[in-house]
Amino acid sequence: MVGSSHGFKWFGEGFDGFPKILPDDCVQYTLYIIDAHLSHFEVRAQLREMQAAAAALCKDLLKDFIWQRDEFHLELKQHNGLSFLHGRTNFGDSIEDEWLIVYLLREISKQFPQSWIRMVDSDGEFLLVEAADALPKWLNPEVAANRVWMSNGRLLIIPKERQKDNAHAGGLTIDDALTFIQKRRTDLLHIPAIESEAYYRMRKYPAQIHDSLHQSLITIPRKVAYILHEKAAHISPAVEAFYLRDPIALRPLHSSGPAKLLFPPEDFVTVSTRFTKVGFAQLKGQDFETPRAWTRSIGKMPCILNQTGYQMGMKITCGFEMLLSDPQNVDKKPIREINLLLEDLNAGEENLPSAQDISTWESRVDDESWLDVNFEEFEKVLSGKGDHTLSDKSAGFGDQTAQENLKRMVSMFEKFRDEDDDEIQDAEYLDDMDNDNDSDSHDSTTSAESSDGDNEKELGFDEDRFTSMMREMMGLPATGTPDSPLNGDSVPMSSTESDSGEEAKEIRKVMHEMEAELHDAGALSLGPLQSGNYSSE
Repeated sequence: MVGSSHGFKWFGEGFDGFPKILPDDCVQYTLYIIDAHLSHFEVRAQLREMQAAAAALCKDLLKDFIWQRDEFHLELKQHNGLSFLHGRTNFGDSIEDEWLIVYLLREISKQFPQSWIRMVDSDGEFLLVEAADALPKWLNPEVAANRVWMSNGRLLIIPKERQKDNAHAGGLTIDDALTFIQKRRTDLLHIPAIESEAYYRMRKYPAQIHDSLHQSLITIPRKVAYILHEKAAHISPAVEAFYLRDPIALRPLHSSGPAKLLFPPEDFVTVSTRFTKVGFAQLKGQDFETPRAWTRSIGKMPCILNQTGYQMGMKITCGFEMLLSDPQNVDKKPIREINLLLEDLNAGEENLPSAQDISTWESRVDDESWLDVNFEEFEKVLSGKGDHTLSDKSAGFGDQTAQENLKRMVSMFEKFRDEDDDEIQDAEYLDDMDNDNDSDSHDSTTSAESSDGDNEKELGFDEDRFTSMMREMMGLPATGTPDSPLNGDSVPMSSTESDSGEEAKEIRKVMHEMEAELHDAGALSLGPLQSGNYSSE
């Protein structure tokens, strides 16, 4: 495909991403009611009804859920006489929070078929990025803006007009898109293959809502236990404060005595605490030297070091200390709520929980095997020989989602390998032709070299594109290296004609060696997944 005149590149030609319109790790969503027969007041009434239904849905599905950073919310807004619901969520390091929001919006759209929903994130039209392999060639970044909509649970696309002088031939403004939906709704495209790929990550919902949480026993000061019992979601800002700490944030823990701390290391209790899996892994994976303020107190009660979850509890408590000590956090909602709880305690309006009170709290300890990788089981799953009759907890390799993503990744690799193998054969054929032409005149040779060089650029193995696709299949961020196909131009494997044949042969040799190893391990015997059918369940 020829790159656009405006500098955009599509997948396969070095796609450098949709233009960023949001801060990193943010998803933005807008909900409209499009009905020419409704008055302005009737539209607003339906939007308020939809807002109430969204709140009820969240209350039902997200009763015990903890957001990694910001929560899902909808506000009623008006712009240029048009009313709509709008929200923006910063999901931090938890990509599952973004897909939970997409799932919630899809459920809302099913309850209100007259609603039309748009979603974009820091990468722009992220649903199109998910469905990249199924997109038609015309749906490239230059024309994609404001064309993707969700209505009644379906993913619909505004088609591109054929007339060159029509405004729809390029990108659409939001007004253009709303006008098209209102006047030409029957012309919208519903392509099941695109919808299936775009919705693939939602296949585990709503069960995934609870699977993204982890409960563990930790030993913490009674005051911290009280705060977490009042609202479990306060764990997230404390984890983030600890995870993103810097020397300035640590200063109160090193310079203050225990008596000056908001949460001094004393009056410890062991309680079952709920985390997000991302947050638990962030805490678990970081080494943390005991702060000076804690060392003084712990030295007087060494038995506490043997308490269950003491290290995790120390990290959480220090996270709360850093969170509330930072003046930049004063106006944030979670900090205001925590300060109100502490004020109630200091005023005597509330009491710290007693041992009897704590004994009535939920006590659960989840298996941590999802943090570990058993490489023997890993090889079994890779080869399709794992025991699928076992429960997720006994599988020995991550969770079920990780296993499915691995198989999908290998299946995609096989598809990529087969396509690229054909290109390499073409490259060898062109090289043979070039060798035959060596006996021709110097002018003919020069012409052949130029032609072969152009073809080599087109047929070169795009390693960066392959790497990016593998990262996507594994659920890792798509923005990897600076040369990633989602960030910049792809680079051909060779730039000179003289060694193009040797490089093509070497590439072919490496690819066949990889194929042989994967066949020996059984990785290319994936059963139904080998066909590349990744439809939503």
